[in-house]
Amino acid sequence: QVQLAESGGGLVQAGGSLRLSCATSGGTFSNYRMGWFRQTPGKEREFVATIIWSGGRTYYADSVKGRFTISRDNAENTVYLQMNSLKPEDTAVYYCAAKSRYRVGDFAASTAYMYWGQGTQVTVSS
Repeated sequence: QVQLAESGGGLVQAGGSLRLSCATSGGTFSNYRMGWFRQTPGKEREFVATIIWSGGRTYYADSVKGRFTISRDNAENTVYLQMNSLKPEDTAVYYCAAKSRYRVGDFAASTAYMYWGQGTQVTVSS
């Protein structure tokens, strides 16, 4: 069983930056593709970014491409999401998630991920 814990959310003005962290435990971190998703009230959970087990390949939603950067430190069992040039529409609860590298599935689909954190609130004021 893998446990995930996000941190780093908060309130920031439009144009500002935040760095989210997701610390993991209870599993072999390098066995998992990691993803970030976000959700606002009344909406489906939305894919943000993902990174493969080695960190060598990343993929982003069009809405964040060029502004957000996902990275991971396999020695520290942690995945990060650097968010720059934040916009009010980025306001959401952000979740990190883990998907087995051996499991077939669309890496942009929340249903492909086995483990989830509790989420961290990001609020961007205009």
